[in-house]
Amino acid sequence: MPSDRVVGPATSHDSHHASRWLDDEQQAAWRRTIAGSIHLVDQLDRDLRAAHGLTLADYEILVHLSEAPDRRLRMAELAAAALVSRSRLTHRIDRMDHRGLVEREACDTDKRGTFAVLTDAGRELLVESAPTHVDSVRRYVVDRLSPAQLAALGEAMGEVAAAVGPTD
Repeated sequence: MPSDRVVGPATSHDSHHASRWLDDEQQAAWRRTIAGSIHLVDQLDRDLRAAHGLTLADYEILVHLSEAPDRRLRMAELAAAALVSRSRLTHRIDRMDHRGLVEREACDTDKRGTFAVLTDAGRELLVESAPTHVDSVRRYVVDRLSPAQLAALGEAMGEVAAAVGPTD
């Protein structure tokens, strides 16, 4: 009787490449990882939007700018730090500039370069929204895991991030 399983040995028709299929335990762990990651990011985003009208992605941009010298970063550096493509960052910065949270500044030494600069209004929104974000991170992750689980999760995701590497 043929298996209804879509991914696994029953669907391997490529004789040039033999996949190392996940066993049931690995498959279950992988699916929990994906579901947890997606649900967590979505919930953190919902919490910030509801309380402050701020997306999680925009919050992360504000954080990176707040930590930078003079509250400014070159757009390429900010894209790398925020883990977004340059084109996606450009659209986000456009929206945030329109809201007065950031502004663009030309680079004196490189006419093609542009800085994103955190405005006072952007800093105020970050200061106002940070407690909401930290409370959410605690509620959904830190307070649900033992210190050992949290350390293991951080280590494991560090390994995953290193394997995937930066993308543009």
